[in-house]
Amino acid sequence: MARSKKVDKKYRDLLKKELVFFGEIDMVDLSKVPWQKFHFHRYNQSYRLLLGICELLTEGKIMAAEQGTMRLTDFADDQRMSHLYEKFILEYYVQEYAQKYRGFTAKAAMIPWQLDDDNKNLLPVMKSDVLLSYGGREMIIDAKYYAHSLQSNFDTKTIHSANLYQIFAYVKNLAAIRRNDTVAGMLLYAMTDEEIVPDEDYQMSGNQISVKTLDLGQDFSLIKEQLDRIVTEFFTELG
Repeated sequence: MARSKKVDKKYRDLLKKELVFFGEIDMVDLSKVPWQKFHFHRYNQSYRLLLGICELLTEGKIMAAEQGTMRLTDFADDQRMSHLYEKFILEYYVQEYAQKYRGFTAKAAMIPWQLDDDNKNLLPVMKSDVLLSYGGREMIIDAKYYAHSLQSNFDTKTIHSANLYQIFAYVKNLAAIRRNDTVAGMLLYAMTDEEIVPDEDYQMSGNQISVKTLDLGQDFSLIKEQLDRIVTEFFTELG
């Protein structure tokens, strides 16, 4: 990153100064780091978010040599980036809320189908990207990283149908287990360069379902502010 022209010069200069402190540290082949095998416990939990960011940079922007220069390769594909985006949001809430507030949980959780009989044949698994719980309330967040956050139909822009149906199914099945007004859902899209930016709240059959956009291109303090607002506006006890 210190050599890449895609990184702002002021950050390259700062990175070069930091390299002095790593002079006696051996180089590591980043392509061989077993990210999925790392185990975290209470003594090293503070490194979890930092290592997640390292994985994001490594998996998405591996340094590559080209004609004697160093460059940052483009992200491999949207599927991988989507996975990293989901993981970032989950780990943020684990680090900033689950570890700091007693009774707050953040996890990727299975949501059982609420069936009138025992026939589960051919039903797909419902697994939320992020399920936040606190004070008897729950919010399901489905993270979406797409090139286009809205679908087009005869020049009309709308929310992706499949995404909306999916979050609705998650919320209503979980609400069938809980009290209806204690469960909410959110589609959280990564911002694109499109003119229309989703920022809507709906009341659907007794539950709140929101469609929001997270701008990953801004300063981290502003990303943090938006992620915090999602929590404090729903879990008012934390506000």
